[in-house]
Amino acid sequence: MAAIDQLIDELERSYDEVRSRMSDPSVYNDHKEAAEVGRRLKELEAPHRLAQEWRQASADLAAARGDAELASLADDLVADVARLEEELKLALVETDPADAKDVILEVRSGVGGDEAAIWAGDVFRMLTRYAERRGFKTELLSANESETGGFKEVVFAVKGDGAYSVFKYEGGTHRVQRVPETESQGRIHTSTATVAVMPEVEEIDVELDENDLKIDVYRSTGPGGQSVNTTDSAVRITHVPTGIVVAMQDEKSQLQNKVKALRVLRARIYEAERDRQQAELSAARKSQIGSGERAEKIRTYNYPDSRVTDHRVKVTLNLEKVLPGGLDEFTEALTSEAQRRALES
Repeated sequence: MAAIDQLIDELERSYDEVRSRMSDPSVYNDHKEAAEVGRRLKELEAPHRLAQEWRQASADLAAARGDAELASLADDLVADVARLEEELKLALVETDPADAKDVILEVRSGVGGDEAAIWAGDVFRMLTRYAERRGFKTELLSANESETGGFKEVVFAVKGDGAYSVFKYEGGTHRVQRVPETESQGRIHTSTATVAVMPEVEEIDVELDENDLKIDVYRSTGPGGQSVNTTDSAVRITHVPTGIVVAMQDEKSQLQNKVKALRVLRARIYEAERDRQQAELSAARKSQIGSGERAEKIRTYNYPDSRVTDHRVKVTLNLEKVLPGGLDEFTEALTSEAQRRALES
């Protein structure tokens, strides 16, 4: 019991300190710091409430044990205290600051030629359907279609409270085993599509210095490389310090393409910095679920057996359920596993 008392004392100190900072004029006038303090306060509110409930339940239990007339309530109160303690521990598991953000996803065809591009299109549709089922809005940012159908690359945003906390588990390699439509012999092929998942960040999160940007304009091209318009509306932005390059050509206006490219660029820079920080904390990172590396095979979609297996949590679901966006069971299992590992560490 002493350990949980100590934990709650520490939580209450943190909560009071953050509330105090929130009313500090110097914090209030600094938008970036105010946003950070506000996020931290919101993060602590649920654990703080649970801590108060735990204190009350513990006091009620002590009173029941010391009073013969209330002794019959003790068993129920013991259960309440234990439940609140477990909920409190889970609520105190450190959350990813990006969890509440919108998200940008990039789906690329991997190994398997034309079939990989078709599979990338299937993965894109599965993810957008999942977003819709969860009540999120989607926005197509860029699409590089292949000549035989599907996509070489497609980039889209998912908007809604907690979108990143849901979609972060989709990052990695999605492997499919099926007979391609172009396969005359009926042989099963293995193809892949990779998904990169990045929190969408505000200008306040990643400030871009114009002097660090190399901006090139050129004419948009369609599948096969043919020019699709007569003006230099496509935009390629290179962030010189990191070497990150984003090209955008889907909009007719150069300005619109530049705005979209900057959104994706900010997300990539933010994610690259997070990766760098996580690499420095690699020992702690090992205790969390998956490495988030792009090459990590996360899931296999087996068409002949109509099943999908998530290799991180060893959960298998029916393919017909998953492809229309039925990913909730995977997300729940992965979230629970991440919480369990964080608690252990």
